[in-house]
Amino acid sequence: MKKQVGQDMYGFSRIEVQGALHHLDLAIERHQQWYESIVKVLVCRLPFDPVETSDDAHRCCEFGQWYYAEESRELKERPGFLSLETEHERMHRIASRLLRGMDKGQAVQVEEYEAFARSLTDLHAQFQTLKREMERAIGNLDPLTGAYNRISMLTWLREQQELVRRSILACGLAMIDLDHFKSVNDRYGHPAGDQVLMHASSYLIEHVRPYDRVFRYGGEEFLLCIPDADLGTCHALVDRLREGLANAPVIIQGRPLHCRVSCGVAQLQADLPVEQVIGRADQAMYAAKKAGRNCTRTWETGMLQA
Repeated sequence: MKKQVGQDMYGFSRIEVQGALHHLDLAIERHQQWYESIVKVLVCRLPFDPVETSDDAHRCCEFGQWYYAEESRELKERPGFLSLETEHERMHRIASRLLRGMDKGQAVQVEEYEAFARSLTDLHAQFQTLKREMERAIGNLDPLTGAYNRISMLTWLREQQELVRRSILACGLAMIDLDHFKSVNDRYGHPAGDQVLMHASSYLIEHVRPYDRVFRYGGEEFLLCIPDADLGTCHALVDRLREGLANAPVIIQGRPLHCRVSCGVAQLQADLPVEQVIGRADQAMYAAKKAGRNCTRTWETGMLQA
């Protein structure tokens, strides 16, 4: 499972993100209950579970068990989860100190209790921030393919264009269109067509660089944003994707189907509207179609004249 650009959940499927949201909702509720139970133990000097004073207490709660499980390990690499992990562990360590002190007959210090109370507030803030990021990520993903949809596309591309204006990064765009896609729908049916779209999108997402971004532009077209790359680098990268996809068949009704695509590449310009650059990539893609399909073409001035 490959992660993509920025501080979002891109690279994780909609189902994975929804599952993580479910665990975050549970964690908010359960930690509130846990906090209240710890306060009750401290006030009433009640017995407590020895696991609460262990060094890995943060791994033993319901959220910790999910978070540190093998299937969740890639989530820990996301900045939002790393911040949450730090705050979550801190809260459990403060509780552990308070309980150990009580067990030794020591009075709870005001500063320690206030730090414990703040830790709950801070943890909830981390939970809520991460939830909003993940919910926003789901809203920006195409539900069928898992690629970004067009809702945030222009905003993202204009941000990249600003970096181009400031001479910080070059950036390329590539339009990728599935060849003969209509014949797949006609021959095998629309569910098979959906399967081909999912396969192509998954391949692109898995094989672009970590900071590239894949959008579903519409129908069977995908738009790639390729930062920190000149035109030659963009062409080479996209052509490798095209060739790799053609050699990675999807199984349709028990038979292998090779996905071939036509690709057009253009350079994001500081002084051209983003929409016009997308148009150039589109024109280059149609030039690839005219050249026999299953190839990559770079935009040239003559294409505009044609």
